[in-house]
Amino acid sequence: MTRVKTGFVRRRSHKKVLAMTKGQWGTRGRLFRRSNEAMLKSLWYSYRDRRNRRRALRRLWITRINAGAHLHGLNYSRFMYGLKKAGVVLDRKILSDIAIRDADTFRKLAALSQQSQ
Repeated sequence: MTRVKTGFVRRRSHKKVLAMTKGQWGTRGRLFRRSNEAMLKSLWYSYRDRRNRRRALRRLWITRINAGAHLHGLNYSRFMYGLKKAGVVLDRKILSDIAIRDADTFRKLAALSQQSQ
């Protein structure tokens, strides 16, 4: 079998990896093997942390809704239960935003939630 050299194909793939890790500390941005390890790790971290960000934001929204509900004599679970029974279909992101920006509307939602329990 004849010998085949990788030539420009290897160089192209190495350049791609080195471009992705450009600006990293030390040899992680200069040497291919270190760069490849750093790139694989960073891609895994970014995948994992996209999910963690959604988790963290949901916790933040729930905390804000709970704080707003406590101002009107309800806790979070009672507030959400009342809204569900009343047929209000607002997600936690929107409810959190209403709790922060529009206290009057949130007060009406809290009253509706209490009334429908």
